[in-house]
Amino acid sequence: MEPELIRCGWATSAPDYISYHDDEWGRPVRGDDLVFERLTLEGFQSGLSWLTILRKRENFRKAFSGFSIEAVAAFGEADVERLLADAGIIRNRAKIEAAIANARAAAAIPGGVSELVWRYADPSSPAPRTLADLRPTTPGSTALAKELKRHGLRFIGPTTAYALMQAIGLVNDHVADCWVRDGIA
Repeated sequence: MEPELIRCGWATSAPDYISYHDDEWGRPVRGDDLVFERLTLEGFQSGLSWLTILRKRENFRKAFSGFSIEAVAAFGEADVERLLADAGIIRNRAKIEAAIANARAAAAIPGGVSELVWRYADPSSPAPRTLADLRPTTPGSTALAKELKRHGLRFIGPTTAYALMQAIGLVNDHVADCWVRDGIA
């Protein structure tokens, strides 16, 4: 019998969390559309459970044209109404309108949103020993949120920026004894 893998405490309550934790969270994500997807999903998660977002993720991908920045930037009022009627996603007008506005803003960032976000990577952050060691924001996430807002992105504050940083590997916040931590490049 193989020993059970040690995971970050937040990742053990549901199979969706385990899969996300083991295969995705904290692993480097690069590319404008991929970073835009994570940024958008983090914005939709605000005030909700991440599990809700994970379970609706494929619906979000369909509804938002695979998170193609170019496609979402071209969305108009008819698309807003279509999205508001889509029970497969979070139907919040402010979040939907922010996602579209963010696509337009991301399309205009010189070098792309992925390059901009990765300037805030902090590979030297110490390994948290427990979940209690994790902070909801950092000076880096505050600076990233400010920079994204300067470029016209909405619905992104320091907490959402830090969740993005954790999700796409700008920081490695897997706890010290988590089996994933040392395998992240």
